Amino acid sequence: MPDLNKILLVEDEPDIQTIAKMTLELMGGFTVSVAEHGVKALEIVKIFQPDLILLDVMMPEMDGPTTLENLRCDPETKDIPVIFMTAKVQPPEVSHYKALGAIDVIAKPFDAMVLADTVRQLWRGHMERGNG
Repeated sequence: MPDLNKILLVEDEPDIQTIAKMTLELMGGFTVSVAEHGVKALEIVKIFQPDLILLDVMMPEMDGPTTLENLRCDPETKDIPVIFMTAKVQPPEVSHYKALGAIDVIAKPFDAMVLADTVRQLWRGHMERGNG
């Protein structure tokens, strides 16, 4: 199973960017690159080559679902696992995000103390299901 080392965080709120990046780097040991919206994420993803993308749903310029659709249409990025981060976590919404191709959803506000562990667990579950 490949290791999870590099994460692309796509989030438009500066406070959430800071907390998530710091937590993932300090507690998880990950290398994190940040994009403030989907358009920027699509520019960064090919240069940074993340192992996983944490993707906000509601953002200016290009929202999360549209960003994921663009990632899935590109042969270079179609297989990168994506986890949505959103406050909209009712079962029909979560089902919709998974149907779009996300491996799972992390609810906002998230617990910074367990974010890195949660991300690692979701990644491992995805890989163990034969997606690595």
